Amino acid sequence: MTFISYIGGLLIASSKTSFVRRLCLVMIVSLQLMILIVFKYTNFIIDIMNHVSNYNLKAVDIILPIGISFYTFQLISYVVDVYREDCEEQRSFAKLLLYSSLFHQCIAGPIIRYQDIAEQMEYRVVTKELISKGINRFCIGLAKKAVLANHLASLADTLLPTSTNDLQTSSIAGLWLGLFMYMLQIYMDFSAYSDMAIGLGKMVGFEYKENFDYPYMSKSVSEFWRRWHISLGSFFRDYVYIPLGGNRLGAIRTMINLFVVWALTGLWHGASYNYLLWGIYFFVFIVLEKLIVPKRVRKNGKGISHIYLLIITLFGWLIFRYSDMNLMFRIGKELFGAGELSFIDIRTSLLLENNMFFIIIAVIGSTKIVKFLSEVVSDLEYRYRWIMHASMVVEIMAVPIMLIVSVMSLVGNSYNPFIYFQF
Repeated sequence: MTFISYIGGLLIASSKTSFVRRLCLVMIVSLQLMILIVFKYTNFIIDIMNHVSNYNLKAVDIILPIGISFYTFQLISYVVDVYREDCEEQRSFAKLLLYSSLFHQCIAGPIIRYQDIAEQMEYRVVTKELISKGINRFCIGLAKKAVLANHLASLADTLLPTSTNDLQTSSIAGLWLGLFMYMLQIYMDFSAYSDMAIGLGKMVGFEYKENFDYPYMSKSVSEFWRRWHISLGSFFRDYVYIPLGGNRLGAIRTMINLFVVWALTGLWHGASYNYLLWGIYFFVFIVLEKLIVPKRVRKNGKGISHIYLLIITLFGWLIFRYSDMNLMFRIGKELFGAGELSFIDIRTSLLLENNMFFIIIAVIGSTKIVKFLSEVVSDLEYRYRWIMHASMVVEIMAVPIMLIVSVMSLVGNSYNPFIYFQF
């Protein structure tokens, strides 16, 4: 796939006419997408064909290359940027291969654009300060994954059923708590990988853009998606939404463009109906916000809008988690007491009691509280020398402690892959 983009970049750069340049672009991007579709969506297409026709096609045994969605989008962005003349073509195949296979982020992102690191690949400087910052960032991400995300995953798996039979042993409070644990888990898990990728990049001289900006602090679905998986959202905005016309061609066309973007966003995450439904689910709320919600948000205040966002996101993760649509809708009914489950059971109350401190830590880690306190301490350091010395000691001790605790958490654990590895 890198070789295809390499040849495509050279052809586009050397072409003299706009028609030939556009033809090369369409051919290269189409070929890249075809490879992605074959590996990731063949069985999904077969399943659709079996449902809408009398065919009885068998599923194909295809092993999904790890991280294919990420490096496919990166290579497409490179070819498009060369076409737009936002960057020069890369004449060294080895360097383009370096770009597409940077181990820091090629497995689960963030999606790095070639134009952002083209100069860094040629002239990067590794300093002690950069290595130090990279180690700190990596250890923060490792702790978020090994200590927080893995334990949150254990709680979510315990409380959320995997089949309709398991659902009978649940409770309403248990389902709410389990879904909340999954909501925290998926943020900790994916942001942890981004932290580790950014940290590893710094250690060898690469500066990657941030991929998360405390998304659960948002006050609307639109704002949430400007803060969550920023690299993916910006990719769809710049390479799909805007080329389709964005919001420049009237309200109806804008809605169509948004629908296309969110359907593709859902399918990008996986070849399953629930991911498509998940994308359309957020599309509906973004459209509603554009039509009616902003005035009500301003009228009711920030608190109500924040609660609204958290509830919408919570049910979004319910759709995201379950490919079994029947089980997903059953859980949705039970969450509102429209079933036969009791309100709370002993298992849920014990899990909540025994993990309350840990849950509070996870919630704090999802907010700007730690960042705010850090800024306050930084301001006080200029006024009080003892605070500066104390903060230096804490910073020096924190990283080794996080590393040791993370390793202790991983020892003896079963394999806990990052959620976004599957994409």
